[in-house]
This record gives sequence, structure tokens and C-alpha cells, in this order.
Amino acid sequence: MAKTSDYSTLKPVLGDQVIGIDHVGVCVRDMDSAGAGWAALLGSPLVDREDVIPQKTAAGFVRMAEPGAIELVCPMPGNVGLDKFLDKRGDALHHVAFAVKDIKTSLTLLADAGIELIDKEPRPGAGGHLVAFLHPRAVGGVLVELVQRTHP
Repeated sequence: MAKTSDYSTLKPVLGDQVIGIDHVGVCVRDMDSAGAGWAALLGSPLVDREDVIPQKTAAGFVRMAEPGAIELVCPMPGNVGLDKFLDKRGDALHHVAFAVKDIKTSLTLLADAGIELIDKEPRPGAGGHLVAFLHPRAVGGVLVELVQRTHP
């Protein structure tokens, strides 16, 4: 699907697959500093920090009412994409993630509808969940992540 500012051309694709917003991702240079700031702002600590080796990122979450959270994403060495993002924008909003019932079904529905995908197959993400990304061109310039929680 071509990048468009005319959203009236979009058709329902995912139907009942979307459970809700899983998290909002913020790309940061310094997890400790950013984590302290978000924790102070929201009154909730930075938790569930981990290195997501397949994606060359460090991730941590400031959790609010489930399942909502702010995910802080920090590039590990060799993550050229996030390094470029930070050089261009600094610490900034990176993506919106939607929880889905079945990520493989969701990807099939999107591909069949002609939605441009970054990931044609799910990959491991933070917390051991399965994730996949839609290309920003598919959704008006917004990077969208799909998350299938592998455990509650």
C-alpha cells in the first residue's frame, strides 16, 4: 500500500485480531537517565530490562495499567538503524505496538491486503514475545509493531 495522507482509502484488515495497544516505544541513548525521567513522570519504576540480542537493542518498560507501557529502546553496538534514528531525532517516539491474538494470521491478513511489511515472519522480541513490524510507508509514516504475548 502506498504512503497516503488520504486514510479514507484504508479498509479494515485485522478485524478482531487487535486486542489493544501493547506499548509505545521511545528510542533513547541512555536507558538509566531516560528510565529515571519516565519513572518520575509516571510514578512507576523502569522494570523488565533486558538485552534483545536478535534485534541488537536493550529494552526496559515503565508499566502502567496493563497492558499499557512505555518501552524504552536503546541501541546495542551494531544497531545502525537506531543509531541513525537517534542522530536524526534524538530521544523520541519510535513506534506504536498493538497486541494481537495471532501474529501469523495478522501478518497474512496484512500481506494479502497489500500492506508493506518489514517482517513477513514473526521474530523474538522483548519479554520473549513474538513481534513483527509494518513499514512506516504503510501507515502514514508511523512505525507499527505487532506483539503476540507468549505468556501473560
